[in-house]
Amino acid sequence: MSKQQSKGFTKEEELLLQDFSRNVSTKSSALFYGNALIVSAVPIWLFWRIHMMDIYTSLILFVTVTGISTYLLAIAYRNTKFTLKHKIAVKREEAVTKELLKKWSDDKKMSKKEKDERILWQKNEVADFEATTYSIFYNNALFLGIVIVASFYFLRSFAPAINYTLSIGIASGLLVLISTGTH
Repeated sequence: MSKQQSKGFTKEEELLLQDFSRNVSTKSSALFYGNALIVSAVPIWLFWRIHMMDIYTSLILFVTVTGISTYLLAIAYRNTKFTLKHKIAVKREEAVTKELLKKWSDDKKMSKKEKDERILWQKNEVADFEATTYSIFYNNALFLGIVIVASFYFLRSFAPAINYTLSIGIASGLLVLISTGTH
């Protein structure tokens, strides 16, 4: 988008475009990648202690699979957040509006337009926070559940290295696939 076009938008329009954008802030992206790295690394303990994989001889495999899984989980977080954010904003709109209007009931200096802008901004903040936390919780629980079921039931007869690669790959891939749908 050129600078000419972006100058033509009002604050409300830019906020609305940001609200419906798939882009996440740097803070959310760091939060997503940090959580994804931790959750992707947790199964290493499972395969090291229970499946008796040697940490040093499997280090390259662990790093590679964990890196790919981290990237895929971060995508799943972002997709889930995007699909949930608007739904949460609609559900929280009345409560946020009521709370802020009650807070500003005595303020005669603030115009209706300014109140509406602040309500929209607050509603967006609440929806963003709730969508982020739910996305992380939902995807982490699903990922770890799939890894455990896959590694102990469906892939138990495979060699530990293949079991690890397939169970993490299946869990990460399924999450990205599921996250592209609607919730």
